[in-house]
Amino acid sequence: MATIKEIAALAGVSRGTVDRVLNNRGSVNPNTAEKIKEIAKALDYRPNKAGLALAASKKKLKLGVIIFSAENPFFSDVLNGINSKAEELAGYSCSVLVKQIPINTEAQLKAINELVDAEVNGIALAPCNDNRIRVRINELSEQGIPVVTLNTDIENSKRIAYVGSHYTKSGATAAGLLRLMTSSEVFVGILTGSSDILCHTERIAGFSSTLAPVSDRIHIVSVVETHDDEIESYEKTLALLNAHPEINALFFAAGGVYGGCRAVCSRGLGSKLKIIAYDKAETTEQFLRDNVLSAVICQQPHTQGKKPLDILFTYLTTGEKPADEYYYTAVDIRILENI
Repeated sequence: MATIKEIAALAGVSRGTVDRVLNNRGSVNPNTAEKIKEIAKALDYRPNKAGLALAASKKKLKLGVIIFSAENPFFSDVLNGINSKAEELAGYSCSVLVKQIPINTEAQLKAINELVDAEVNGIALAPCNDNRIRVRINELSEQGIPVVTLNTDIENSKRIAYVGSHYTKSGATAAGLLRLMTSSEVFVGILTGSSDILCHTERIAGFSSTLAPVSDRIHIVSVVETHDDEIESYEKTLALLNAHPEINALFFAAGGVYGGCRAVCSRGLGSKLKIIAYDKAETTEQFLRDNVLSAVICQQPHTQGKKPLDILFTYLTTGEKPADEYYYTAVDIRILENI
């Protein structure tokens, strides 16, 4: 493994200069700094853990996290990943502040401002797909506060990386499952969270485009937003089933699965519909066992909570940008037989 001494020799500078560049300490000529970074990258330089701990303890980093409401059980599992990484980072004098908010752009902007006021060094964010959030992320980048998006992304922003599912692919997977599970004519209703959340719209786009070649057999009847709220999901699923008695399949593209499945059961349709949803929570597992859900697609929530903090910490302590822009989690299909 390369050392600072070797990099300094190749760059023709002192070890102190290399240390300042690799640990973002002090001013170094931009051309010299770029040369040092190129040499370090070519030699696959990695700081040792002792040095990383020392650099971190001197900086006393503070990271912020903004995720959606705990009413969606998926985010409880994301929070477990966040807490696991936060416990690890505490040993490096790095603290983590977490804010859980409803799906609401104003609430998200307020949470971002509160974290900035708390002087965080970086933010992990599940963003609303709103231009005001995009502008705010770009402003944070200019202020030297890096952002990593998690669970859902936002296009054309200066966030440094995204951690989460490939949602178009996961929506296509749901469509493929429905196609394989059915042979006669299908009328499917879609329950989603919000059109303001990119991952929700990408799932539906992947689902719809995959079903387009078989649209003469599988018909999308309606798309209803429930904002990941269980009560709203119950009421709107019930209304959807009452308005469209022909529906024989449902696709839950976001949260609200528990409320929606309760509505299905209240109509006596518990084992009569093909229903595909996301995430292996305690409630979805029970609905699989009761044959209410046909399949769920999982997306590694623990990783979605842990990995963004890992990326931010590494970037802030070493100046090392993420090796990749997209860190996609696995598309993991669960049915009754493999839960």
